[in-house]
Amino acid sequence: MNLDIVVAFVVGLVGWVYQALKPPPPKICGSPNGPPLTSRRVKLNDGRHLAYREFGVPKEKAQYKIILSHGYNDSRHMHLAASQELMEEFNACIILYDRAGYGESDPYPSRSAKTEAFDIEELADKLELGSKFYVIGCSLGAYPIWSCLKYIPHRLLGASLIVPFVNYWWPSIPSSLAKQSFRKLPLLFRFTFGIAHYTPWIYYWWTKQKWFPSMLSEGMFIDYDLELLKKIIDTPNNGPDEITRQGEYESLHRDVLVAFGKWEFGPMELTNQFKEGCVHIWQGSADRVLPNEFNHYIVKKLPWIRYHEVPNAGHLLVHDHENFEAIMRSLLS
Repeated sequence: MNLDIVVAFVVGLVGWVYQALKPPPPKICGSPNGPPLTSRRVKLNDGRHLAYREFGVPKEKAQYKIILSHGYNDSRHMHLAASQELMEEFNACIILYDRAGYGESDPYPSRSAKTEAFDIEELADKLELGSKFYVIGCSLGAYPIWSCLKYIPHRLLGASLIVPFVNYWWPSIPSSLAKQSFRKLPLLFRFTFGIAHYTPWIYYWWTKQKWFPSMLSEGMFIDYDLELLKKIIDTPNNGPDEITRQGEYESLHRDVLVAFGKWEFGPMELTNQFKEGCVHIWQGSADRVLPNEFNHYIVKKLPWIRYHEVPNAGHLLVHDHENFEAIMRSLLS
């Protein structure tokens, strides 16, 4: 009888663990029980769809075509600190798209840093942006741009990485630098990123458990960021219901798992295939979310990347009108 109880307990425990670790299936946009479709989308060669929107001059008339990769917990509706008048001055069109699993773009269980680059390339082809175009990536959305520099540099006229994320396990980054930067993060950030890298199979459980919050932002944003947040918090169509409408796992979780997973390359392995001043990194000097010394090291080893450090700016500098204009001018010049 005691053996039967033990067996029942073990079976129940295994079942509970399995359910706790297993993420729910995605709610595909446009499927019978999924969220409705409201955006323009392109169909990729593998059958997936990417949702997008245009900002600025119509792409058919624009001299400069730019694809913008949004950051974590954002979408094609991200706030752009640019006026229509400024875009007309530049004669530029920005294509903002939902990365795989976000918004109304189909989930992609096999997504990786490499596939993000080819999604961008195929999006450009489907929209007939031409043989070459510009790319911008913000925060966690900068890892697809690193991938573009690796896998499709022949398609790029230029690139800007704005407050770009760093993977503390990138190949060819000195372990002492990685450890020094990693230790500066709040403990719960270290737990979350470490789980994403070393034990991704428990990441879903980690984000849902109640004993410890999995991510905290308190203390990470400076007053500069908080002032900008007040302006962008009510950006139309960019609430959590839009961003994670197909499920948090397919959008937020997969994004972190890819970003902090094992990569096939590191930025230090990139070679210069661009004219001088075509690739830029923008960083706020007071950014508490991303370590400045990491990007300092990268640009020291890759001097063909132009580094801009904005005094007293935090992590959200892309949402500052003056800084965004400077980013655009440096990229298109």
